[in-house]
Amino acid sequence: MFKFITNKSIWVNLLAAITLAILMIFLLLQLLGWITKHGEYLTVPGVIGKDYQQSIVLLESKGFDVIVKDSIFNDTIARGTIIKQLPDSNSTVKINRTVYITVNRYIPPMVTMPSLEGRSYGFALELLKRNHLQLGDTTMKADFMKGTILEQYYKGSRISPGDKVQWGSRISLLIAGGLMDQETMVPDLIGLTYGEAKAQLDLLGVNIAAVIAEGVVTDTASAFIYKQIPETMDEQKRPLFIRSGQLMDLYISSIKKSPIDTTQSRIK
Repeated sequence: MFKFITNKSIWVNLLAAITLAILMIFLLLQLLGWITKHGEYLTVPGVIGKDYQQSIVLLESKGFDVIVKDSIFNDTIARGTIIKQLPDSNSTVKINRTVYITVNRYIPPMVTMPSLEGRSYGFALELLKRNHLQLGDTTMKADFMKGTILEQYYKGSRISPGDKVQWGSRISLLIAGGLMDQETMVPDLIGLTYGEAKAQLDLLGVNIAAVIAEGVVTDTASAFIYKQIPETMDEQKRPLFIRSGQLMDLYISSIKKSPIDTTQSRIK
């Protein structure tokens, strides 16, 4: 057999080797094409705006692998829908191509509560918007800093800056309404509990400047008022008046005491 090969011309042997090599390369390319499914293409269906679960079923039924690349939250788009896809819809790609999708989250993320107290109403609205929060109820209270946010509330409770709340939550505000010109007689709070006195002052729009306790007071709300400034009358026993937004000092004690007649002490 080897003699048969050696008896042939070197050019014939070289030609046979080249032919064999070309045949093997051709067969190898055909095999690779079959393995990689060369020449087979699919059109990517559009899933933007569609339900997440339904989109996965659709893409996989068309022969695509699906990977969730990211999940974000947009409150203007239905939750659980596709926001972005790659490759784009109607793109022509090879079979077995992976489609990457971005999904709008089902549950809103938590955001940080900003500091609104002491800010103007307009700036507070801008801060709420920047932090993806909404304005809830607004209540006006007589105060000389008209238009300023006095307190901020979430679900009926006062909330501190830095606390975490859910995206889109409603924040209620207590806003300073300015001082009213109308005067009213200073209410007599002596003998009332601090809680009762504060309720009366809130109705009048009068703010408590200081609370001075005598002895040990463990429950401020149940403590009794035994002195107030301003008082109800002056030295000539004429009634005194107060405006909304003005301040009052309250003196409290855990024991109900007889009122102190400060007008008499001043006369003496």
